[in-house]
Amino acid sequence: MVHSNRIRRIGNKEVGTGRPTYVIGEIGINHNGELANALALIDAAADAGCDAVKFQKRTPEICTPRDQWDIERDTPWGRMTYIDYRHRVEFGEDEYRAVDEHCRARGIAWFASPWDTEAVTFLEKFDVPAHKVASASLTDDELLLALRATGKTVILSTGMSTPQQIRHAVEVLGSENIVLLHATSTYPAKAEELNLRVINSLEAAYPNVPVGYSGGSDQAASVEPGGLARLVRDIRTIETALGDGVKKVYASELGPMKKLRRVQSPLPAEGVTTSA
Repeated sequence: MVHSNRIRRIGNKEVGTGRPTYVIGEIGINHNGELANALALIDAAADAGCDAVKFQKRTPEICTPRDQWDIERDTPWGRMTYIDYRHRVEFGEDEYRAVDEHCRARGIAWFASPWDTEAVTFLEKFDVPAHKVASASLTDDELLLALRATGKTVILSTGMSTPQQIRHAVEVLGSENIVLLHATSTYPAKAEELNLRVINSLEAAYPNVPVGYSGGSDQAASVEPGGLARLVRDIRTIETALGDGVKKVYASELGPMKKLRRVQSPLPAEGVTTSA
């Protein structure tokens, strides 16, 4: 029996134990501040079968340390100060209106990782179905409280965090509306540092909270559209292959059984199942 407290809703879909994997395509700021890029990435995610896409939303003056504002750096648009660069890659209300309309047309959900409380207020204008907490923000109590106040499902990544920090974040957010994601905040992470069994540890520590996995955000570590489609396809194949755990003899096995088994014994009628 599935524990009902381990189910959450994101839009019109249930996520959690016993439900299909909810696949989120991370766009972040990979659109480089260009709306056309964002729409193309949404299309790639929708075509691949993702359930949602996720962006990142920052208020540059809040999220950029003051001593870094005037540091110049090379960008795709030439050399500019870091604060100008942060503004260049941020979408405003017009761009997110277009994102919202396009996602609705493609039948895919969207939300974002807000990095400050002003970003939370901004995203709430669009009635997003959920909010995401980046691993870097797990210790930002002010942000967590603002997210809790929305009443929306909050997805919390746990990269670069200790068990004590995770416990505190869960206490601040409350466990009723959250989803925990195991993450290693290196992109791409080494296989020996993925430590996927932490998923089991989180499930044991938080029995009423759905637990998932988060990986990758940087452009260099991102998959191409074809790779994303294969990833989603393989996730769905694994879901189907897991089955229900009840041992049975399939109709497709009757031929090989008759041919290969030397000693036959009758099967009860309920012992055979057919596949659709």
